[in-house]
Amino acid sequence: NVNQLAGNLTAQVRAIAEVATAVTSGDLTRSITVEAEGEVAALKNNINQMIGNLKDTTQKNTEQDWLKTNLAKFSGMMQGQRSITSVAQLIMSELTPLVDARLGAFFIADGEGDELGLSLIASYAFSERKSISNHYRLKEGLVGQCAFEKKAILITNPPKDYISISSSSGEAAPANIIVLPVLFEGELKAVIELASFVPFTQNYLNFLDQLMDSIGVILNMISSSMRTEELLQELKKSNAELEAQAKELEDKAELLEVKNQEVELASRSVEEKAEQ
Repeated sequence: NVNQLAGNLTAQVRAIAEVATAVTSGDLTRSITVEAEGEVAALKNNINQMIGNLKDTTQKNTEQDWLKTNLAKFSGMMQGQRSITSVAQLIMSELTPLVDARLGAFFIADGEGDELGLSLIASYAFSERKSISNHYRLKEGLVGQCAFEKKAILITNPPKDYISISSSSGEAAPANIIVLPVLFEGELKAVIELASFVPFTQNYLNFLDQLMDSIGVILNMISSSMRTEELLQELKKSNAELEAQAKELEDKAELLEVKNQEVELASRSVEEKAEQ
């Protein structure tokens, strides 16, 4: 009995040591499964709990690092862009595969109030949907509803004929569709639609939510820059017109001066003749 107890204790300590060594090497997939009782069982459970907590913490840190790294990447990538169409296509090309989506569409908002509309200006692997336009009004379809509510809409298992993801080898319906509003200070700038064969993870959803704020800032900056450029061009045009008008007035003044001189000469001639 003593030998058996010693053997069991040795096996238990060896199992605990093996798992502890694996954990110190970074392997958090292991757990202690050897049967134990009393204080050894409590030690086994505590170590297993510690491994579980460490695994959860490591996963959360990894997800946070991924989120912060990619937010910074997109922020740097979008800086300096001067065209809304080019930045929209850049976002679609980079964002869609990053969140394991297989289809993406970028709709820009135009107009105000009830006249606001949304038009497709960039996409990723996008194929036209049946009987549905690439232009939307408020409350029209998911895109229009998202624009009206200014809230994200997540659809699980959409109808098969709503949208399809296709390649040269075939096509299939997505498992998840998410439609996201892009806002700046509460004003709608765009709507982004993404479709995936697999459900979006919570980390992806958190990333998308934060990224929409950055995209809203960039779109507003580009719009303001374009508007400023338009005003400068209008100002230059107005200055050119004013200069042309000033030149015309100057020419007319010179012509008037010549006429005045001619009139004065004629008047002197008349006076001389009158004296004669």
